[in-house]
Amino acid sequence: MKNLPVWLSALRLRTLPLAAASIIVGAGIAVHHQVFDLSIFLLSLTTALLLQILSNLANDYGDALSGADDENRVGPIRAMQTGLITAKAMKNAIIITIALTLVSGLSLLLLALNDDLFSWLVFLGLGVLAIIAAITYTLGKLPYGYRALGDVAVFLFFGLLGVIGSFYLYALSFDWLLVLPASSIGLLSAAVLNINNIRDIENDRKHNKTTLVVLLGRAAAFKYHLCLISLAPLLAGYYLFNLESTQTWQYLFLLAMSPLIKSCNALNSAIHENPSSGDQFNEQLKNTAIGTFVFAMLFALVLIT
Repeated sequence: MKNLPVWLSALRLRTLPLAAASIIVGAGIAVHHQVFDLSIFLLSLTTALLLQILSNLANDYGDALSGADDENRVGPIRAMQTGLITAKAMKNAIIITIALTLVSGLSLLLLALNDDLFSWLVFLGLGVLAIIAAITYTLGKLPYGYRALGDVAVFLFFGLLGVIGSFYLYALSFDWLLVLPASSIGLLSAAVLNINNIRDIENDRKHNKTTLVVLLGRAAAFKYHLCLISLAPLLAGYYLFNLESTQTWQYLFLLAMSPLIKSCNALNSAIHENPSSGDQFNEQLKNTAIGTFVFAMLFALVLIT
């Protein structure tokens, strides 16, 4: 039990609300379409959280092996970086998490898809792809997180797949309009990753970890960040606009943008005033992740009501 705090730190539980955001939005849309099922929601949420935990563990393992996590890291201390968790123990934890994810994911598909063979094949493929993506962000011979593809992966898995995929499991149908709220969550999730990469730019350059921020530089990366934050509410608002019987009060979910905008101002100050201090970036990373979760909750609530 003495290692429990170390493992809880390695799981990075603060990232889990971000993983839940897309599932919550998908559930809100399902309630709006009167196809919601609590069991599907719980299994979807469990699978998404396990995938996030898998990604966190694999990221800790991969960055430690590559040397990207060293004594100069300005982000939160990693478990393998400090030697508190051995490589063997971390690898075993990754294997266990993969097994749990498979059990949860297959249970979800059994419940939702019945004998729909085509949907089974599609979602099995997507599930395997999600597991591979969670692992190979920093692990393997060609980690895509080291090749400026992290933002794309976050947008696809935290946004499009999370919202549209989870809704499909309720309704067994697809609507192109769902791309709008799904993109909103994907963009905000990419904004969280962008802050992480702005914080780590110097260490990433040193270890040849090419992120989008390394390619753009901090100033351009902040402009990119503003685009992500600005476009997200516009897409979600346009989705509401296209629904029948939308009432003005339902746009109150846009109030969730206030802390996100405030975080942008603080991020800009951190970049220009003290870019070598990780504390300010860590604070805005946390605030943006929480802001994304609140945005998802409020958006789902106005759909439900």
